[in-house]
Amino acid sequence: MYLVNWRTTVLASALALTTAAVSAQSSDGGVRPQSGIPSTQMPGALQGVEFEQRLNETLPLDLTFVDEDGREVRLGEYFNRRPVVLAFVYYECPMLCSQVMNGVTSALTALDERVGADFEVVAVSFDPRETPIMAAAKKKSYVDRYNRDGSERGFHFLTGSEASIKALTAAAGFKYAWDEETQQFAHASGFVVATPAGKLSRYFFGIEYAPRDVKFALIESSAGRVGSLVDQVLLYCYHYDPRTGSYSFVAMKAVQLGGAFTLLALVGFVVVAIRREHRVGH
Repeated sequence: MYLVNWRTTVLASALALTTAAVSAQSSDGGVRPQSGIPSTQMPGALQGVEFEQRLNETLPLDLTFVDEDGREVRLGEYFNRRPVVLAFVYYECPMLCSQVMNGVTSALTALDERVGADFEVVAVSFDPRETPIMAAAKKKSYVDRYNRDGSERGFHFLTGSEASIKALTAAAGFKYAWDEETQQFAHASGFVVATPAGKLSRYFFGIEYAPRDVKFALIESSAGRVGSLVDQVLLYCYHYDPRTGSYSFVAMKAVQLGGAFTLLALVGFVVVAIRREHRVGH
């Protein structure tokens, strides 16, 4: 298992420190002095907050949640057919969760593959106080943002009980904490791509995601059923790095692939030349 990319911790730290600074303002407009925190000590609100990669582990698909229409659903209803983009957010988050979903939607908009046709998007609120009405409002905003016909069938925004939320987030390695001082959740940023069988396949960290990397993750998670033949050939030249949650170019594979194409071209040339000579001889 691999730990979260350092950027996610920095982003979560920035959010927590910013909100703490705002709440520290006194009624007369001044700022109350804050006790110092040693540089080697994690701020209290961020202790235990991380996104731990649990690649190839299976999500508990029998858990029940409530969808944006108020219907009780099994998590497994969104699996079995297509890969799933899974994001943990809460709908009243003042900043970071919206940035995550904005980044996810922007990356998906750049792909030829379509939400609801080639893969599903499932957002799960980790705040058990949130309601289907909040989920419905968020779904509408991102369906409008994605702006492709039929995508409302592929976007799913869920709420649930504390027990279901904790079981799912624990299985995915998503650890968060409630900060009493700011009255907000401290959490990391990113999302997961899972296979149709519910196995955790790829992790993405931060708030901006390269469309190429997301495409490759969907291709791998779908066992090649998503993406064109060209996409799958390109994927051969890239390697997923779990330490960074991204794909890096592998030069040796590219050389091997180039050599294979060169050999095929030479064979094709020889075959054509032999056929031409044969026709001329007759």
